[in-house]
Amino acid sequence: MLSSLSIKNYALIDELLVNFNQGFTIITGETGAGKSILLGGLSLILGKRADLSSLKNKDKKCVIEAVFNIESYQLENLFKAEDLDFESQTIIRREILPSGKSRAFVNDTPVNLSSLQLLGKHLIDVHSQNQTMQLVDDDFQFQIIDALANNKGHLEKYQTELNGFKKLKKELKELYHLQAEALKEQDYNIFLLKELTEANLVDGELETLEEEYETLNNMEEIQEKLTHSHQLLQEEDLGILSMLTQLKNTLQKLSTYSSTYLNLYTRVNSSLIDLDDTFSEIETLQENLDADPKRLEVVNGKLQTLHNLMQKHVAENVSELIRIKTELIEKVSASENLEESILQKQKEIEAIAKKLDTISESIHKNRQKTIPKLTKELERILNDLGMPNAQFKIEVALLKEYLHNGKDQLSFLFSANKGGQFNELKKAASGGELARIMLAIKSILSKYIQLPTIMFDEIDTGVSGEIANKMADIMQDMSKAMQVFAITHLPQIAAKGHTHFKVYKEDVDEVTTTNLVKLSPDDRIVEIAQMLGGIEVSSSAMAHAKELLN
Repeated sequence: MLSSLSIKNYALIDELLVNFNQGFTIITGETGAGKSILLGGLSLILGKRADLSSLKNKDKKCVIEAVFNIESYQLENLFKAEDLDFESQTIIRREILPSGKSRAFVNDTPVNLSSLQLLGKHLIDVHSQNQTMQLVDDDFQFQIIDALANNKGHLEKYQTELNGFKKLKKELKELYHLQAEALKEQDYNIFLLKELTEANLVDGELETLEEEYETLNNMEEIQEKLTHSHQLLQEEDLGILSMLTQLKNTLQKLSTYSSTYLNLYTRVNSSLIDLDDTFSEIETLQENLDADPKRLEVVNGKLQTLHNLMQKHVAENVSELIRIKTELIEKVSASENLEESILQKQKEIEAIAKKLDTISESIHKNRQKTIPKLTKELERILNDLGMPNAQFKIEVALLKEYLHNGKDQLSFLFSANKGGQFNELKKAASGGELARIMLAIKSILSKYIQLPTIMFDEIDTGVSGEIANKMADIMQDMSKAMQVFAITHLPQIAAKGHTHFKVYKEDVDEVTTTNLVKLSPDDRIVEIAQMLGGIEVSSSAMAHAKELLN
């Protein structure tokens, strides 16, 4: 509920602070007294855009602040989603600076207008004859039916399952896309993988093959050099081994004379042993050396294959080719597994679709059971409000597709006259009739769900007598469950309020200012008497006013 409203430097208002109570609050005042200014200031709190024309004094900022008691509104999740601190006593402040810039705060946290508008929808419903288009909106019509049908729990379950259903459908679509892309590349990937597999890749193999190729490709030169080396080492008398043996024998005779000669002998002997081993190895190499043109061809072919693959895959070595092969195996495997993933996802979607169908059926049945009750109650209230021939034809039909609130298509038709054709509300009802229908609907809803504060702005226009009295009874009855404001010109409605405020203008130092004052019981009698008979209050008007208030 709206607990208090403070307005500074707005339109014709210098400074205004007013506290409000729960129940039915009346606001009256002469035409042009500034009731629209009050609503304009309140609309800024609800997120309406502002400009410099809002400022009374163009050199000062305009500040409008409202305090709401929202403890029972269950708005914690909304506050969390908007990253705001939840307070049961929430303060909304709007500032318009002389520069034209506007700022908004919720519990001292800066917010943008979209957040303010979103929150405002849950706090105050300003309703006038010109603001009845909500009636023709499907979502609002479903809200009416579902409130009476007690569908809240079913709708919450449905929404949870629908979110999961949409998520799975999105994932399935992505799998189909991946499958389509994979099919385009699959043949080529299989071909590449086959090439790499047939190459029998071995890490480090390239270096080994290159050494073998160099050996096989230079066989004659190797044979020639080995033979020459063998001759140098083994040639009789002049061979290195023969001469080194003579040197060793010579030094051996000296080795007994001193350690210096012994050291020389040891070093020569060691060299002789090494050379002898080298000679044996050269002989072995000569024996094993065999020109093999076929093997050379095989090695050359393998090297060519590896180099071609490395060039093709932009790889620096065989190790990288092995990594690429592993990736191709995964791609080919993943592509082959996509079909299985798609089938699994389809099963999950079918399972959740069955749940949605079951919940939708429950929602549909509850709506069907509720519609006759809603129709009867609406027609009863409208009969009291001077529309005795008002009739509704409300039907729901199950569709195949999943909508945001079930699978129902809603037909909400109205006829205002006997024998008249049923048609959509916006085509079948006048502005005054729509206003009374909205009043009837809001009065029914107030018994089933927690509605925000509602402000009826002269919806009684064109209404008088007993119908006005019935409208007042409805608003007063609604105020038992919620806070209700009525801006009215009718004394029958004004008399039914629990609290009564008057908007008035006064001239101070040749400057016109709008004010709002709470009327005392005596002032209230005078105000209603003036509404009955004009500024000059007669005794009969006073008596009538007292009668209405009693």
